Amino acid sequence: MSPSPQGAGSTAVAPRSRSRRRPSVLTVVGLLLLVAGLSCLGWVAYQYFGTNVVADRRFSRERQELRNSWDAAGPAATPPASGASAPAGSPPLPGHATALLRIPRFGAGYEVPVVEGTGLDQLSEGVGHYEGTAAPGAVGNFAIAGHRVTHGEPFSRLLELGKGDQVVVETSSAVYTYVLDTAPRDLTVKDTAGWVLDPVPGEPETRATRPLITVTTCQDLFHSADRSVAFGHLASTQNT
Repeated sequence: MSPSPQGAGSTAVAPRSRSRRRPSVLTVVGLLLLVAGLSCLGWVAYQYFGTNVVADRRFSRERQELRNSWDAAGPAATPPASGASAPAGSPPLPGHATALLRIPRFGAGYEVPVVEGTGLDQLSEGVGHYEGTAAPGAVGNFAIAGHRVTHGEPFSRLLELGKGDQVVVETSSAVYTYVLDTAPRDLTVKDTAGWVLDPVPGEPETRATRPLITVTTCQDLFHSADRSVAFGHLASTQNT
């Protein structure tokens, strides 16, 4: 006689389903903190590395476009002689490149566009020219600023410069060679120290009689209100 089928005459018991455990509050909080931490690291990495890649491309484009515009314009008017004022004209728009900056101490390949304005947007395009200060080669104070870190960091090595180092500024009409009278590492001021932008720095009542230069950058590698500053004078002008 064959055995009866299993479960015949009895009630079948359904298998128990495994209940899913919900993640704890601590697990959720931990995941959120992990995502936030990774996001912060990504932002920092972009600021210190990604912005340099983007800025280098912008610098290259600005340099080429500026030289192309000079070539297309043909011979420029004779620049003002040392001791003369710059000719009147429409001021350049913020972010507009007007000159090229070279610092021989930084090597033959160092050449950065000089753009009008010193806002965050302008300083991502090159070295910024403080609006309201003198034009390159003109009597007064030609004042510029640049980043030490991020956004191309054109002034990353500025604190290496000393008295006697050259700062060369090329425009469509001339090449101006300035010589530093002070070292940027020797003077630190707050970013509110407007006296460094005076026509004669530190002498607001004195009328400028010769072309000067002021170079500024952040004193610290990280965000800071301190600025390293160097002053210089125009040593020579070469017409182009």
